[in-house]
Amino acid sequence: MKKNIAIIFARGGSKGLPKKNIKCINHKPLIAYSIMAAKAVKAIDEIYVSSDDDEILSIAKLYGACLIKRPDHLASDTSPEWLSWQHAIEQIKLIDGKFDILISIPTTSPLREPEDIENCILRLQESKADVCITVTKANRNPHFNMVKKNKDGFCELFSSPESQISRRQDAPVAYDITTVAYAANVDFVMKSKGLFDGQVTSICIPKERSIDIDDAFDFKIAKLLLESGER
Repeated sequence: MKKNIAIIFARGGSKGLPKKNIKCINHKPLIAYSIMAAKAVKAIDEIYVSSDDDEILSIAKLYGACLIKRPDHLASDTSPEWLSWQHAIEQIKLIDGKFDILISIPTTSPLREPEDIENCILRLQESKADVCITVTKANRNPHFNMVKKNKDGFCELFSSPESQISRRQDAPVAYDITTVAYAANVDFVMKSKGLFDGQVTSICIPKERSIDIDDAFDFKIAKLLLESGER
């Protein structure tokens, strides 16, 4: 029987929103929403929190998560989270032994439902993919209504004039990657350098559950929705 372990990666530093991972909504720190969602998923065998911050780890312990102390060099603004995934896998193998699927449940999507995580795991298990990500339909589309600035400072379409699309409905559907959940085969993570080194599948999350808190504005929206009873 395969063993699935959820890991919540929550470093202490956050420039966009200081102490983001432990800011409270409805009297609960943000990290608590990820832990509680993981606890509601029967397919998850254990829950860990990886952090360099003692306060985050202390709060995570109160909510019933196991702890991984992340070294400082894996918690800087420039350190790839993929290396933290590999570090967490190595530490968990020392504590709990071998496991098969890593489920990352970021703190930045508190409006997720447990079923979103369940569906992410299930899609990975039923596919031949190495990773399953969560996506939502994008409001903007690089084939139709997005521009970039050229070297002279003028705007031009992302798509070339030859492939220019004049109607939105003719453009291929574009998706935003969300931070609702990621599920990955452990063996793939350990031998690869990044998410898209392998075969990536996905599940689509409704926009109202896919908010990604990056700054104070995002936090206000999530807080409003959660505290108003909309979610």
